[in-house]
Amino acid sequence: MKKSFIYIFLILFSVATFAKNDCKPQKFIYSQKVPTTFDAVRLARLDSVFEKLVTNGTIPHAVTFVAHHGKVIHNKAFGWRNIENEVPCEKDDYFRLTSQTKAITAVAVMTLFEEGKILLDEPIKKYIPEFANPQVLVSFNHADSSFTTRPAKRDITIRNLLTHTSGISYGSGNSRKMYDKMGIPVSPLYTLENKKLGEIIKLLAKCPLEHDPGEKFTYGMSVDVLGYLIEVVTGMPVDQYFKQRIFEPLGMKNTFFYLPKVNEKRLVTLYQKDATSPLIPNPVEIYQTFPYSGAKTFFSTGAGLCGAIEDYAKFCQMILNGGEFNGKRILSRKTVDLMRRNQVKDLRGEIGFGLAFDDFRPEYIHQTIASEGSLRWGGMFGTDYVIDPKEDLILLFYINLQPNNSGIDFKVLFHNLVYQALK
Repeated sequence: MKKSFIYIFLILFSVATFAKNDCKPQKFIYSQKVPTTFDAVRLARLDSVFEKLVTNGTIPHAVTFVAHHGKVIHNKAFGWRNIENEVPCEKDDYFRLTSQTKAITAVAVMTLFEEGKILLDEPIKKYIPEFANPQVLVSFNHADSSFTTRPAKRDITIRNLLTHTSGISYGSGNSRKMYDKMGIPVSPLYTLENKKLGEIIKLLAKCPLEHDPGEKFTYGMSVDVLGYLIEVVTGMPVDQYFKQRIFEPLGMKNTFFYLPKVNEKRLVTLYQKDATSPLIPNPVEIYQTFPYSGAKTFFSTGAGLCGAIEDYAKFCQMILNGGEFNGKRILSRKTVDLMRRNQVKDLRGEIGFGLAFDDFRPEYIHQTIASEGSLRWGGMFGTDYVIDPKEDLILLFYINLQPNNSGIDFKVLFHNLVYQALK
């Protein structure tokens, strides 16, 4: 009788565990057949549309990744890793992720929050004293680059940095001239010189803010400040902290600040597209080469990562799962809930912003085919992702094309083609 009870208990426990993992998949499931949740004929429109875009020279390449309930619906490569040498693009090629780096940095910051090492509304000056007594720009003299300032109304908090409400920009207009004068690297904060993140952030702290903290949404180098915060609090280089706390637990073996020598050949060429001329490699050398050249000592936590699409899909699935993937919990369910909430009220107009992503709140949802509550972000060179909790869906689109003057918003095109195939 006792053995029968134990046997029944084990069966029930196994069923419960399976049911839990079925709701929150810990691995991606690949299949040759399109699952019944998608219309196979409609889904094939993805192939025909992007194959045509490659054929007519509108895009150089693209890689897709769509997973529904953890089942991979679409994962294909189109076009060329390098057009000039006729090297085909592969699904595991590396792309410059630029601002997709930011969400990974935010998750790393939230691990410190969960461990009680920081509070979100603490002033950053507590950890980086150079940010004490912040100043706001009042006037700028174009003739000699001199400027006047006034004291900021309040300190910059960690939450301000996570939500881009700190007043720190990417150096547009007048700020760029001040950043150049201070020796702050070109937007979005790349350098091939022997520089360290903390060194640059301390220079940034000497520059005036564009507005008082908390009063506007200004996209910029706030998340790079958070990278240095991670180093200060943990005593570890930020690349090692990412590897230890996020990449290795999730099985992200193909995401790097600087590519290993053996992997360099898998980096796609960054192209640009003008309205009337053919695709050509982007001529900005640092944009082409930063993932593998230079001193390799500077870790831009706002824009420095490159990687393969399946790696970032694991990160997205972790967020969709409420903080867990690959059998490893990175964040608690409640912390992910906090990250998903709009933190900026109406500072971005109809769309909201959480602690790392766009938040598709009700005021914005008429503009997108994605569900209310979806999270989205991307990178300057064209990579993009959506995490849709309502549909239990993640969709990623990778391209390295900048500037894109084709007149087509490829991420929106991709979103539409995925959702129209959903039953």
